[in-house]
Amino acid sequence: MQPSDLAELFGLAAMWGGSFLFMRMSAGEFGPVALAAVRVIGAALFLLPLVAARGQWALMCRHWKPIAVVGISNSALPFLCFSFAALSLSAGLSSIFNAATPLFGAVIAWLWLKDRLSPLRSVGLLIGFAGMVGLAWQKAVLAGNSLGLAVPAVASTAFAASAASTASLASMASAAPAPVWAIGACLAASLLYGWSASFTKRHLAGVAPLAVAGGSQLSAALLLAAPAAWWWPATQPSATAWASAAALAVVCTGVAYVVFFRLIGRIGPANAISVTFLNPLFAVLWGGLVLGERLTMAMVVGCAVIVAGTSLAIGLVRWPPGPVR
Repeated sequence: MQPSDLAELFGLAAMWGGSFLFMRMSAGEFGPVALAAVRVIGAALFLLPLVAARGQWALMCRHWKPIAVVGISNSALPFLCFSFAALSLSAGLSSIFNAATPLFGAVIAWLWLKDRLSPLRSVGLLIGFAGMVGLAWQKAVLAGNSLGLAVPAVASTAFAASAASTASLASMASAAPAPVWAIGACLAASLLYGWSASFTKRHLAGVAPLAVAGGSQLSAALLLAAPAAWWWPATQPSATAWASAAALAVVCTGVAYVVFFRLIGRIGPANAISVTFLNPLFAVLWGGLVLGERLTMAMVVGCAVIVAGTSLAIGLVRWPPGPVR
């Protein structure tokens, strides 16, 4: 991995970690359905011109059926789940549950695609699931304050919260779903991501990643457009909420897809997927700097256990290590 690849990997983690911040800042005003729709519509508007410019429009149309499935399972539904969870959970905590995605992916690939699970990878799955279950249990039984529901006391100049958005965040503690439902939504989204990886490998192998990305965002936008119109907020979202939603769509989805697929081509999928382990670090950082969210010891330990188990489960860490070359 070249220094430029490493820089892009950290940049991608910063963008995807920021997605949890932007959902936290805008979900209270848009609502989960409208926010997820704005995200995929914006991403589609960004990606589709790139698809056309690369001459991949016909390719996208030729494989529209499996691409549409990926749009539902890898974008529309997970984005909806995480937007729902953002009403209750801090940005950092949601991202930690998202870091369990490769665990679900490994299990589904084993069951569906018959990918071999060595004893060491099986141990890694058990460790990762234990960390995830322990963190979910600890958070589900505690009161709201332990979930990072405090109203942000400070904000950076770039993301200074308006009075309307601050009031929206202040009311989230009373309007938010119970923690157990929010955690369940995060785990459902991670499960969908894991299933989508196996589905893509089985039905879209060899199809240009940009065509899959653009087409999937288009299908997700078509799916969510009508529900978003039905559940559009009665009160117009503030400028800050709109800016957060726009950043979520263009930067954290559109640009991030381009960077991610470029990394897959240069450093391989195993290295590129390691960005999942870096996302919580940036989500916690952005949540603390912008929203004043707290980092608890339970989050640190839970994240460490999930990352350790996942690293074993997907083969990023091997024991005993191979010979030095």
